[in-house]
Amino acid sequence: MYLPHTDAERKAMLATIGAERLEDLFQDVPAKYRFPELNLPQALTEMEAMGELQDLAWANESTHDLICFLGAGAYNHYIPAAVDAILRRGEFLTAYTPYQPEISQGTLRAIFDYQSLITSLTGMDVSNASHYDGATAAAEAISLAYANFRGKRTKVILSPNLHPHYRQTIHTYNHGSPLEITGEQLDISAGPEALIPMIDENTALVIVQYPDFFGRIYDYTALVEAAHAMGALVSIAVNPLALGMLKTPGEFGADIVTGEGQPLGIPLSFGGPYLGIFATRLEYVRKMAGRLVGETVDNRGQRAYVLTLTAREQHIRREKATSNICTNQGLIALASAVYLSLLGKYGLRQVSEICYHKAHYAAQQITKLKGFELWNQAPFYHEFVVRCPETVKDINAYLLEYGILGGYDLGQAYPQLENHMLLTVTEMNSREEIDLLVETLAEVSNA
Repeated sequence: MYLPHTDAERKAMLATIGAERLEDLFQDVPAKYRFPELNLPQALTEMEAMGELQDLAWANESTHDLICFLGAGAYNHYIPAAVDAILRRGEFLTAYTPYQPEISQGTLRAIFDYQSLITSLTGMDVSNASHYDGATAAAEAISLAYANFRGKRTKVILSPNLHPHYRQTIHTYNHGSPLEITGEQLDISAGPEALIPMIDENTALVIVQYPDFFGRIYDYTALVEAAHAMGALVSIAVNPLALGMLKTPGEFGADIVTGEGQPLGIPLSFGGPYLGIFATRLEYVRKMAGRLVGETVDNRGQRAYVLTLTAREQHIRREKATSNICTNQGLIALASAVYLSLLGKYGLRQVSEICYHKAHYAAQQITKLKGFELWNQAPFYHEFVVRCPETVKDINAYLLEYGILGGYDLGQAYPQLENHMLLTVTEMNSREEIDLLVETLAEVSNA
């Protein structure tokens, strides 16, 4: 805590409000709670405090210090320097949510461009101005579906291959609601066809992931057709970078697309802040949470941007709001818009393909090792599951000694996948780094 006020300034403040001592300001607090013993260390100068903070920071290890093969929802990608340079401009960095939006043309234009890029990427009609993160966006898809059916349909089917954090958030969101959330009990090795028999006339929404949590790529056309035949909606949670080379959810016929926008020019940052992508078809736009910016023409014939839709409780009556906790991650959404604009259509495809091919090279080399084998033979993007000869915890500890951040221990979320590791390869991993990973795993195999 930095205390900038002098004794003279404190006395002047007390005199102004008519108090004799600082303690008088706390008279409404019960005496036994007023001034607890905080056991704080002695005060430090600014220089001393900076030194101590740097010592603490150096204890952290990051992807700048390690060769990273960890993904599971947050990915180590290259971010062009221009992204950060633009974000740090004062008019972007210090801007707050525009509550008088039409005088904030720059902010509205940035949001409009973000929405346009997301709709192009996902193949959907409209996108909102973002959510907190991918998990929040997935949960908001259920709110849209429930509102669309006016509560008459109460069944939601979750793929067991949806990110475990997304599923946890969905259960938290809908705790105490009349919704029946099911599907998670199905076999994780099965494809989307296993969900089809569960869809009935009470189903409001089916949620799947693309690629799924294990990195597998599925065609969801048959699932979407089966859901629509029963009148249900389908939401697909995507890795947006994978859409640089894969078929869009819009081509599958999806009704809602959500996703974690972190791969689009957003640093890992030890877990956030991130970006929740949310796009849908035009017919559901009035049930969509968050903000929507539109383009129009002003009274002088000039192009202008307006806040077209704000179905949130800060703008309308709470009981009419589609969500009471959604927000606009404006600065983070801008980062993804800048990233996508810099790469363009072909650059995005190139990055996506590099990730794909490097991951397949890594998988090919690792499965040559004794005791290591691919868990599933389905097509995958840039993540794959390896069955290991030892515990993932022990293997990761061994890798860390060589400066390698290993994969995600799937046994944490899926007990049936004990000793299974989810490995991720991106454009940041050189062939030499992949070979080093393989060599180090070979030592584990030989041991």
